[in-house]
Amino acid sequence: MLRALALSLLLFTSLANATPHTILQRPIDLETGSGTLHGSLLLPKTEERVPVALLIAGSGPTDRDGNNPYGAHNDSLKRLAQLLAKHGVASVRFDKRGVAASKAAAPDERTLSVEGYVADAIAWGQRLKSDPRFGSLILIGHSEGALIASLAAENAGADALIVIAGSSRPIDQVLDEQLRYRLPPPLLAQSAALIASLKAGQTVAEVPDELQVLFRPSVQPYLISLFRQQPAEAFARLRMPALIVQGTHDIQVDVADAERLKAVRPDAELALVGGMNHVLRVVPDDVKKQMASYDDPKLPLAGQLGAYLLDFIQRLPDSSPAPDGR
Repeated sequence: MLRALALSLLLFTSLANATPHTILQRPIDLETGSGTLHGSLLLPKTEERVPVALLIAGSGPTDRDGNNPYGAHNDSLKRLAQLLAKHGVASVRFDKRGVAASKAAAPDERTLSVEGYVADAIAWGQRLKSDPRFGSLILIGHSEGALIASLAAENAGADALIVIAGSSRPIDQVLDEQLRYRLPPPLLAQSAALIASLKAGQTVAEVPDELQVLFRPSVQPYLISLFRQQPAEAFARLRMPALIVQGTHDIQVDVADAERLKAVRPDAELALVGGMNHVLRVVPDDVKKQMASYDDPKLPLAGQLGAYLLDFIQRLPDSSPAPDGR
């Protein structure tokens, strides 16, 4: 306990004493064989090469800023990118294929798949890896984005991986567990049947109105691709430096998930952020206050979160020598 407290004090002192960088913000696009993906580059104003993070958003229509149209406007990823840039770490965050400004790259959500999202993350990573302005490439995945980041990291050329609120279990198990506390028995039975069918690779044409948001027929092909993934196995295969970050007040992903990820990669670092919830804010363990935080962009990010991320990134070696002796 005393050691953890000493580390926290050291990290907070480092943040407080750091000279904030001037931030340059630029649009950045990625041309793919099936449409253009749009994103935002935040770059510290400096002549030196800097580490760069690729931020990968969570499930559903979550955009580059960490927001989605279903009552969740909290700017979690936008605020995270700003924090990193102030402390000398560039970042790119992007609208996923079929979402927000990248909607035209997949106007029909039936075409979406985990494999497609992974291919996009690899392409973004390879682009950043080849940019002479950047040194170490870090993939940072939040929630479902943690799975995408784990699957993409090696082929993207990442030097390190950070998973925030990432599940260790197949997502069908997580979804079933979450619905168990939210649905009345008749709907719960129907959702279980739907999950079982999708897990078996079979779509279901008839879906109750109350379950359309989660299981509408057009999203079922994506869920089939998602349910066949094994997050812990994907994480265990990687050999690059890795940091697992988990909030203790997260009502969507449990601390036990972070501990299971740590168990399959004992060399990975584990940071538990006291009081942090799924949208990276410190919020009491109260359902009403938790849900209110999902739609409140003014709440500050958990202070410990930035301290742990920056400490991890600053200890990475620059594994990408600048071309032409720069």
